[in-house]
Formats: sequence, structure tokens, C-alpha cells
Amino acid sequence: MSQAILEEITKDQLTDDRAAFKVGDGVRVHLKVKEGEKTRIQVFAGIVISRKGGGIQEAFTVRRIASGVGVEKVFPVHSPNIEKIEIDRESVTMRARMYYMRDRIGKAANQVKEKRLVEAGRK
Repeated sequence: MSQAILEEITKDQLTDDRAAFKVGDGVRVHLKVKEGEKTRIQVFAGIVISRKGGGIQEAFTVRRIASGVGVEKVFPVHSPNIEKIEIDRESVTMRARMYYMRDRIGKAANQVKEKRLVEAGRK
């Protein structure tokens, strides 16, 4: 009973255009950052290593390497502070969570199997 009431209240806050990416994809998250009275857009680019939750509580974690240090940020999917989410590259992942990426260093830290279009005549 109470779950139905929560869904009814939060359904107008859900955004439909942000569910296109999956775990393993390279994304660019455009965030609205407020500094004083000014707002600007800050981009956080990396690989999605997890998606959790459902409904209004759904969140995803993006990991990138900045100055040789791994940085992870957790974003709510339906946050009004997210301007847009661009998909840089699609991947072929076989897991729901890619926490093993945390153990990788160097060039291997950004490597995932990419989804490529099959050329005509080749398989």
C-alpha cells in the first residue's frame, strides 16, 4: 500500500531519457555545479562500473583515472543536477558490477571490450 503511494508521488520526478546506458559503457556526465550565484556545467567522463537500485533511488557509479589515481563518483540517475549523459563508447560486458576494474592499473584500467559494428560481408 505505501509503496504504491511512494511511486505515485515520485513518478513526475523520474526522467525517461537517462536509461539508455549500461554497465561497462564509457559515459560523459554533465553536472550542474553552483559556485556562489553562478552555475556552470562540469563534465565527469569515465566507465560505468555499477548500477544499483530502482525507481527514484536508482544510482550509477562512474570510475576514471585522474593523475594516476582512480576516482569514483556515484550519481543518482534521476537527479535534477545532471544536465545530460552522453555515451562515448558501448561495451560488451558479461557482469552486473565491474568492481574488478578497481584492481587494474595503467592502460588496463580503461580497457573494456567494445561493441563494434560488423562490416558487411564479415562476421
